[in-house]
Amino acid sequence: MPEKVRVLVVGAGIGGLSTALSLRAAGLGEGVAVVDASRRLLPVGAGINLQPHAVRELEELGVGGDLAEVAAEPRRAVFADRHGNPVVEHPRGRLAGYRWPQLSVHRGELQRVLLEALRSRPGAEVRTGLQLVDFAEREDRVVALLRDRNRPGGPLHTVEAEALVGADGVFSAVRRVLHPGEGAPLWNGIRMWRGVAEAPLPLDGRTMLVAGSYRPARLVVYPLGGKAREGAGVVNWVAEARVSSPPGGREPLPPRAGEADWNAEGRLAEVLAHFADWRIEGLDIPGLLRSAPRILEYPMVDRDPLPYWGRGRATLLGDAAHPMYPVGSNGGSLAVLDARVLAWALAEHRDEGTAAGLRRYEAVRRGPAEQVAAACREMPVDRTLDTVSERAPDGFARIEDVLTRDELRTLRSGARRTTDMDVEELNSRPSWGVEH
Repeated sequence: MPEKVRVLVVGAGIGGLSTALSLRAAGLGEGVAVVDASRRLLPVGAGINLQPHAVRELEELGVGGDLAEVAAEPRRAVFADRHGNPVVEHPRGRLAGYRWPQLSVHRGELQRVLLEALRSRPGAEVRTGLQLVDFAEREDRVVALLRDRNRPGGPLHTVEAEALVGADGVFSAVRRVLHPGEGAPLWNGIRMWRGVAEAPLPLDGRTMLVAGSYRPARLVVYPLGGKAREGAGVVNWVAEARVSSPPGGREPLPPRAGEADWNAEGRLAEVLAHFADWRIEGLDIPGLLRSAPRILEYPMVDRDPLPYWGRGRATLLGDAAHPMYPVGSNGGSLAVLDARVLAWALAEHRDEGTAAGLRRYEAVRRGPAEQVAAACREMPVDRTLDTVSERAPDGFARIEDVLTRDELRTLRSGARRTTDMDVEELNSRPSWGVEH
């Protein structure tokens, strides 16, 4: 690891790799180093949805073709009750009028595409097994202290950088230094189990199905790209259930709830206990859950918004800056947007200095990202689906017999707040690319 770099990016996930690629595209790639505490970057995790605003940025970074080869393109999202009766339907991606699609892809495949793209650029520096311990700000640089987890005893290394970017997730070490004493993430009492299985594609093979509500359980199913055995597809499922009711709706994540680790192992028996009696026409739910070779478990957590993301020459990005409930398919997408704006701001303000560029980045991104995080915490869609569950626990023939027009209107607007940008705004917005 060099003793001096231009930009030190902590975290080699979606946000960190997108940041390095964006800096290179903006002509700032020389001297950019990405470090990650993991000793190996493995294709772990489950499915993720990329919204059109993120797909646009990834296409402009030159990885759109590689991504399309391993992704599926959902055309609509159907919200239904636990029996599969449709409540409301939303077009997605290009069917909704965007110039770019929504894409569903395995998180590990997305990370692989980004990593290979970065390593194909000359001079790319991606180092694993390096854990940020602390950093200090000087007048013209940041001095970071890294522990080498690849060597016995974990020796410490000092690296100087013009800028430090914390893209290291909900337990961000960079955030901990910038905002000490924050405590554990906040849990809303909902547990999530995730799996990827080879199975018949649900519905028409291009639809995301969101069935049920958090009173007591909800299931999300959608196709992923990738090869499967004949007669099957690759299906991602997310099973969610409320297992606790914290006072006030949220509490610091208790030790008994387990770590908020996207790769923590889950148990089939625990998730089946909530869904064994579910029956939806055309979808074998217990069979789908059993088909996943690996089940991951995660508590639904976020953090309160910060008064600022960064100071001086250090800042935060993605989940490190604005962790949110994964209810609107937006976490990974917003990390990509953060990365692009960060590179744009540093390039546009290079004459004013690194600190000025980082403050401009925060000024552009903090408000919009925190609005989405707040909408996800409010869960407007799920509150209406809870109402459906309460009024029609055994199903219904017409949703108009269950919800009023105003309630249906609230449901549609809630889905837009947590998932969509304005179509015309995205389609007409100038590129965040930088001429150089």
